[in-house]
Amino acid sequence: MNDKTLKEDELIAISALLVHAAKIDEDYQEKEKEMIQTFIKSYNSENANVIFKKAEELEKNSNQIIEFTNTIKKQSNENKSKIIEKLWKILISDNTLDNYESNLMRRICGLIYFPDKLSGEIKLKIINSK
Repeated sequence: MNDKTLKEDELIAISALLVHAAKIDEDYQEKEKEMIQTFIKSYNSENANVIFKKAEELEKNSNQIIEFTNTIKKQSNENKSKIIEKLWKILISDNTLDNYESNLMRRICGLIYFPDKLSGEIKLKIINSK
């Protein structure tokens, strides 16, 4: 992402959503954790480990994605696009995509007012680049 102005609480919320996406298939892998940590480091390298732990804790104690998506909804379309791309990369990282994962992305896109068509194009770009 080009915009490095995320506040720490926003970064935690967005990262918690990434953790949620990684866990939705009940197979939370080290590769997914590393992808999330790389995302965090692109914004805040000095506190990345603390932010990651807070994001995991927030996700564990939450039963709704709405608190995470409210933060994303306020972002620019460019940032939303980058977040959607990161979500798809995490979901596709294990080379499978189940109905729960696809449904999660449709719900997220609806909640942050992101076009399904654009989300689908991002997904195809990622699949085709593998």
